[in-house]
Amino acid sequence: MLRDPLLPLPARISERVDETADTVTFHFELLDETERKAFRYLPGQFAEISAFGEGESTFVIAGDPAKPERLTVTTKRVGAHTEALHHLYAGAIIGFRGPYGKAFPVAEWKGKNIVIAGGGIGLAPLKPIICHVLNQRADYGKLTIVYGARSPGDLMYAADREIWAKAPNTELVVTVDKGDANWKGREGFVPSVLRATAPKAENAVAITCGPPIMIKLTLPVFKDLGFVAERIFTTLEMKMKCGLGQCGRCNIGPFYVCKDGPVFSVAQLQQLPQEF
Repeated sequence: MLRDPLLPLPARISERVDETADTVTFHFELLDETERKAFRYLPGQFAEISAFGEGESTFVIAGDPAKPERLTVTTKRVGAHTEALHHLYAGAIIGFRGPYGKAFPVAEWKGKNIVIAGGGIGLAPLKPIICHVLNQRADYGKLTIVYGARSPGDLMYAADREIWAKAPNTELVVTVDKGDANWKGREGFVPSVLRATAPKAENAVAITCGPPIMIKLTLPVFKDLGFVAERIFTTLEMKMKCGLGQCGRCNIGPFYVCKDGPVFSVAQLQQLPQEF
């Protein structure tokens, strides 16, 4: 008997990491051993997560794809459901549906340099790409990561960033819009810091994710650096709900974001209605 794809699988939270004052990362595993052992996902795919009795929300799977038994989502407290999730700790049971959506074409990027520009919680969809590249380091060229947040207190994934900073053939540039008295690092918005970092477009792909205004200002920088539309990628979030292309909430132009995305190249985005 086929499992109903709209019914969530129970999963147990194994670890909670408070990233910022309003952002939490949960690590969890599926309770069913057969489902847990069979589960796989690719960078960029997403899931529907339930706080039982409170609702369901969409989150990118933000872990290491090489360790699919240890699932990860990062949640920002923005409403009633995420508020309920933020009251959960290790041992709590949540619901999981997924993976859904089109992944980043990482297999097509082999042999290329990878340039990543992320802002705030937008680093979550980018983290699996970084993990994938570092897991298969010999298959890819230089990895450049430009990551920014509003303040030092809004920066995420501190432990991961320490690993990335020491990784071979990897450049990590961290910036904040405005530092505090203890901040000794870089200040500046992601687009301007990306421009100053000036990664080469030759034999490279570019990926960005973050607040809409950051993405809007970052895409022209990539273009100015010489990246063509077919080699610039981002993700869309359009009120995805069912994950199966049935409810129609994420329809935009010819696409259903949950099925045709959430990963799109800029060349694909140029096909969307002008009002998008």
